[in-house]
Amino acid sequence: MASHAHDHEQCISEALGSAERVCAQRGARLTPLRKRVLELIWESHEAMKAYDLLDRLGQEGGSAKPPTVYRALDFLLAQGLVHRIESENAYVGCRHPERTHEFQLLICDGCRHVEEIAVSGVTEALGKHAKKQGFTVTSQTVEIHGQCPSCRDSA
Repeated sequence: MASHAHDHEQCISEALGSAERVCAQRGARLTPLRKRVLELIWESHEAMKAYDLLDRLGQEGGSAKPPTVYRALDFLLAQGLVHRIESENAYVGCRHPERTHEFQLLICDGCRHVEEIAVSGVTEALGKHAKKQGFTVTSQTVEIHGQCPSCRDSA
């Protein structure tokens, strides 16, 4: 896992640039609220819950209501701009929104840092095992909980 210390402003700028390109290519509308929600998600590499986003928007003087934030998150998910962390009912920015891809999430239980990795073949292997059991996979999220190097070293 990469070090937590890096230029978050660059991450945010790159994520917003990718989002604008993806939405333009797909004819999808990246409204100011959707863009701001995405920006808030990218401000750190920690999982963000909808109500955390709502609180942040409220602190900025916004009047967003829960349905508005959930609609923005649904849009960002549909466009592949964020991933939903099922185990925490939270969201994290997608590193490769321009393409459909396999991904797994490394989630630090200490600092809540989330790192997206892409180990090829995981989705296919799990799908094959599910099929052997007669199970039809409709969606799949691989979440790996543990400790990042920073939390492990400080323990």
